[in-house]
Amino acid sequence: MKKAILGTKLGMTQIFDEHGKVIPVTVVQAGPCVVVQKKTIENDGYEAVQIGYGDIADKNVNKPQKGHFAKNDLPVKRHLREFRLDDCASLNVGDVIKPDIFEVGDVVDVCGTSKGKGYAGSIKRFGGRLQKASHGGGPIHRHPGSLGANSTPARVMKGKKMAGHMGAERVTIQNLSVVKIDAENNLIALRGAIPGPKGGLVAITSSVKKA
Repeated sequence: MKKAILGTKLGMTQIFDEHGKVIPVTVVQAGPCVVVQKKTIENDGYEAVQIGYGDIADKNVNKPQKGHFAKNDLPVKRHLREFRLDDCASLNVGDVIKPDIFEVGDVVDVCGTSKGKGYAGSIKRFGGRLQKASHGGGPIHRHPGSLGANSTPARVMKGKKMAGHMGAERVTIQNLSVVKIDAENNLIALRGAIPGPKGGLVAITSSVKKA
C-alpha cells in the first residue's frame, strides 16, 4: 500500500474524455487529512501512520480522544484510520495529506460501508429463485424452499443462504482508475461506482492487485 487518503462520497456524475466518450464517475471529497500519529518498529513493532479526517466540535469528543490530539497540538478530527504506507518515514505528525498524492490514471481500491437494507429475504439478499407462481404454489412464492437437511446431517449447515440483515457491511471495490483530480477543492473523480451512500466515509488506497 503506497498511498492512502480518507474522503466523503459526494455522488455520481459523468464526464467526457478527449474523444467525446462518456465516463461514469463518482466524485469524492478527499481530505485534507492530518497525520495524527506515527507507529515505528522500535515502539510498536511495525511502521504505519494514523490519519484524521473530518471536522468535529471539541464538545462531541471524549476525553481520551481529545487528549490524543492535544498531545501533538492538533485539532480534533471525526474519523481516525491507520494505514501501512511505503513512505511512513517521510511523513511527520501534523503533515497534511491532500488528493494530489494521486495522479490521473492511477489505479486505486476504495473501501466503504455499503448501504443498509435492513432485514431481507433470501430472494432479495442472495438473488434466489422464486417458486412457481401457479398450480398450487400457495403463498410461499418467495420462500427459500427446502433447506437440504435430512436424517443426516439432521441440521442446517453453516453458511446456508437464508433471510437476514442485508447491507451495512465493509465492502472494497478494486481497480478503479482516477479520472480527474481537483487539488484546489480536494476532489477526486473515480471511474465507476463505489460503496456506501452519499456522505459516507470511504478510504482510497493504492491498488493491491492492479489489473
